[in-house]
Amino acid sequence: MRWKAAVTAASAVLLAACSSAEPAAAPEPPAASAPSTAPVPAAPSTGGGTPDLSAPETVATGLDVPWGLAFLPDGSALVAERDSGDVLRVRTGGGAPQRVFTVPGVSAGGEGGLLGLAVAPDYAETKWVYAYHTARDDNRIVRFKLGGGTPEVIFDGIDRAGIHNGGRIAFGPDRMLYVGTGDAGDGSAAQDAGDSNGKILRLTPQGDPAPGNPTAGSPVWSLGHRNVQGLAWAADGTMYGIEFGQNRFDEVNRIEAGRNYGWPEVEGKGGRAGYADPMVTWRTEDASPSGAAIAGGTLYVAALRGERLWTVPLGGGEPRAELSERYGRLRTVAVAPDGALWLTTSNTDGRGDVRDGDDRILRFPAR
Repeated sequence: MRWKAAVTAASAVLLAACSSAEPAAAPEPPAASAPSTAPVPAAPSTGGGTPDLSAPETVATGLDVPWGLAFLPDGSALVAERDSGDVLRVRTGGGAPQRVFTVPGVSAGGEGGLLGLAVAPDYAETKWVYAYHTARDDNRIVRFKLGGGTPEVIFDGIDRAGIHNGGRIAFGPDRMLYVGTGDAGDGSAAQDAGDSNGKILRLTPQGDPAPGNPTAGSPVWSLGHRNVQGLAWAADGTMYGIEFGQNRFDEVNRIEAGRNYGWPEVEGKGGRAGYADPMVTWRTEDASPSGAAIAGGTLYVAALRGERLWTVPLGGGEPRAELSERYGRLRTVAVAPDGALWLTTSNTDGRGDVRDGDDRILRFPAR
């Protein structure tokens, strides 16, 4: 991987511990480089109101496997079409989606293609938009400006495959870029601290390992993931990661720096020393979860195979299924600047039953 040369001796210790036949706890981050525990501002995925799921509005139809979704400061949305490589701009007030950029070099196939999108926290000054996509030889992250020009590759070398390409990217409340990757079908990669697959990475906006990561010079924030598909933060800065299980359990995890989330040694709640248990699990037929967002005190999780929107009360209580089988496969959920919840379907991805108007984007206004 492109960053291996920068991994320090501490990373080698982490690798040895995580590659052992016996599960071992991930080491504590060095005190000198531990992330700040100072209060953080509300995260971008946190809205002020409660979305009204009984009042859907259709804001776009006829899309080609919409995957990434991110908002510009004016409230309009950028949407990534997985197979075409196009970035579309969708406005709340109506009108046909407008193609504003095409990411070159996208190699679509299987679960790969143009995946996650993120808008720079300082977009008003820099105009940077970030995308995670599958290329001919790898998965990579690029940034570009909607006005045109050649994208800049800021991170590459993430193994690609027909499955488990990960792809979700988001700026956290610390203004660092977090990246969810998949194991590309090789479970051992998730436990390899020197491999970017099966991880959550934390990068600077320039694509370098972020300062304060558990191992200096490494982009790895957490490891032991199978296929991270959703990232979200609560108002208090708590981070959540959503990932596909294999045959039994999908997971919602509280993500903490340096923690090992168990894959492939554990699927679901294993209670094994050294591995963090998920806070919520679902049977794979009920979820196959993808995007995630937080509004108020509720985590919203879009489910593909489960064809529903899961709501998880973060203050306690049981998850609840909403919109079950109403719109088919649900891929991405995000909270707009005005607090509305946006939701994309994914029925044209080769695994769903296409309905009239698919794929579409739905908007649920905040109360």
